[in-house]
Amino acid sequence: MTPGAARPARWRVGTLVYTSGGLVALFCWLLGGDFSYYLKERSVTPTMQLLLHQLQASSLVVGILLVSLPAAIKFLVMPAVAYRSDRHRGRWGRRIPFLIPAIPLTLLAMLGLAFTPAIGRGIHRVLGRWSPGENGSELIALAAAWALFEVCTSICDSVFLSLITDVVPREVIGRFFALFRIVSLLAGMIFLYSVFGRVEDHYVPVFLGIGVIYAIGFTAMCLKVKEGTYSAFASSSAPPGGATADRAGFFRRFWGGVRIYCRDCFALPYYRWVCLSFGLTYMAGGAFNSFYVFYAKSLGMSMTVLGKYGALQMLLSLLQAYPIGWLADRFHPLRVTIAALGLIFASTIAAFFLVHDATTFGISLVVCGMLSGTWLTASAALPAVLFPPAKFAVFNSAQLTARSIGTLLAGAACGWMLDRLHHQYRYLYLWWCVFALVALVATFAVHRGFRRYGGPGHYVAPE
Repeated sequence: MTPGAARPARWRVGTLVYTSGGLVALFCWLLGGDFSYYLKERSVTPTMQLLLHQLQASSLVVGILLVSLPAAIKFLVMPAVAYRSDRHRGRWGRRIPFLIPAIPLTLLAMLGLAFTPAIGRGIHRVLGRWSPGENGSELIALAAAWALFEVCTSICDSVFLSLITDVVPREVIGRFFALFRIVSLLAGMIFLYSVFGRVEDHYVPVFLGIGVIYAIGFTAMCLKVKEGTYSAFASSSAPPGGATADRAGFFRRFWGGVRIYCRDCFALPYYRWVCLSFGLTYMAGGAFNSFYVFYAKSLGMSMTVLGKYGALQMLLSLLQAYPIGWLADRFHPLRVTIAALGLIFASTIAAFFLVHDATTFGISLVVCGMLSGTWLTASAALPAVLFPPAKFAVFNSAQLTARSIGTLLAGAACGWMLDRLHHQYRYLYLWWCVFALVALVATFAVHRGFRRYGGPGHYVAPE
């Protein structure tokens, strides 16, 4: 380089150093994996709703399978995976070794979902007079494949965000999560606009095709994204296990890990408020997401039209995502999150009183969904800026577990409520607005603690 020549821009995170070109390449690989991952996530749940509708499942069964069961699995799986991931050291890093094994298992689960009717009929024949019936056997097959799918999703959810936090520089984290959100919305738009209207008659090729796309895209990301070394992040209070740990009994090590986990994540009231804020927000919106297809069918809306409304909502969320990311970097994600929760409360209480037919439902779906997307984009960077880097996966799993508990409670309770109300789905909006208001109160408490620990300019995550 000649004297006086400008040095190439560099970004650092831990031991990783990026030039502008390296940062662009990192973003491309991460966003490619994100696209394949969220194409899978955004397609499977609405397709599951249609399959359950075909099998004439009750609202309680739908709530348990689509909301409570995944939440229970996340509650059991994510803390353990996050705990091991933070302490793992290997040539592939501490995150990717947990992501790769879940890929073939996810593909297997999607094969099970695709061939649920055939598997159910086989179960029915094998059980003979002990069979719960062909319909019941198909529900059993669907639930088993769905459970495996959610185990794999829980593993990825607990580690994927941690990988991003480990490799993306803090100076651009808000804008990266805005791009992350844009890509996930594009995946959802493509599915809803082009595929969703045909799912009821062609769900087998849909599951198979999306499973293959996911396997290729996510595997490529895992192979191309390189993690740094983690000596700078290692926790002095809980080093990776060695010979002493190997000699200890399993239960002693297990309960020791539980104590460390609870002490780290929940000893301070501040982190309890953070987890409560996330948990209540997911308790608010999770129930609606699990029943909106049934709501649309009850109003006589075709799945093709519903897909178009859903695609429009995602398009509007996509257009606002990068500005929201910029606002999060400019004013802090916590402040934008609070504003988004206030707007969600206002829009859902209005929808409760105004929605009365397919058209008003479609409008509310777009508006409320777009504002929910505002919250998702703003809050995506919150864990990265609120939690200590050395134990990020563990702390992040705590808020993911709080989401799971909120969703677990919402699924069965809301399904039971809808059965008792004779499927008056408009009460989903009342549920949403009440819990959004409570979540807003909890988030104000988080903001108070955030200011106590330094605020926007001097924040230091307490440990």
